Amino acid sequence: MRVLALDIGQTRVGIAVCDPGMKVASPVCVLPYAEVMAGAKPFKRVLEDWEPELLLSGLPRTLAGEEGPQAQRIRKDAQAISKACGIPVEFTDERLSSKEAKRILREEGLNEKQMRGKVDMVAASVFLQSWLDAR
Repeated sequence: MRVLALDIGQTRVGIAVCDPGMKVASPVCVLPYAEVMAGAKPFKRVLEDWEPELLLSGLPRTLAGEEGPQAQRIRKDAQAISKACGIPVEFTDERLSSKEAKRILREEGLNEKQMRGKVDMVAASVFLQSWLDAR
């Protein structure tokens, strides 16, 4: 089964995908939030190219593990995306995934400016990999 992970921000959505054997998560791309929410061609192309059977949305929680207003917005957005494309959605804790993504990109020699636009898709692959490993 192929899972498409969404790191939904207010400006961008980072997208990652796993292999059909559900072993390895890989970053795919970053799309503008508005395009994903509108079901624009670039997002439809991602869905057509990868044919996911499940969407996995990162859900930001506080360090205490609670959901705040940001999590409620993301839950609503992810459910709207799920309904629009007819693919079920699950949620997973995305705490510290962006921090881990930045660490990974820094290790690859990227500076802050070069990281911009890449962090979201790497963060999506980080929480997707954690979700896969836990299964």
